[in-house]
Amino acid sequence: MPTIRVEMFEGRTVEQKRALAQALTEATVRTLGGSPGAVDILFYDIAKHDWATGGKLWSEPVPPPAS
Repeated sequence: MPTIRVEMFEGRTVEQKRALAQALTEATVRTLGGSPGAVDILFYDIAKHDWATGGKLWSEPVPPPAS
């Protein structure tokens, strides 16, 4: 079965991760078959200053739209 890697900004609670792990496990077993015990999920908490999109760090403030 698969190992699912989840990368997201830091700050989610253990309860949120637990709920996501359960939902991903259920969806994987329903879609691919197998047993829940065979599904591994790895959480990677990324700081906003370690993630960029379009050349801009997520930690940088968003400029106001031009009028």
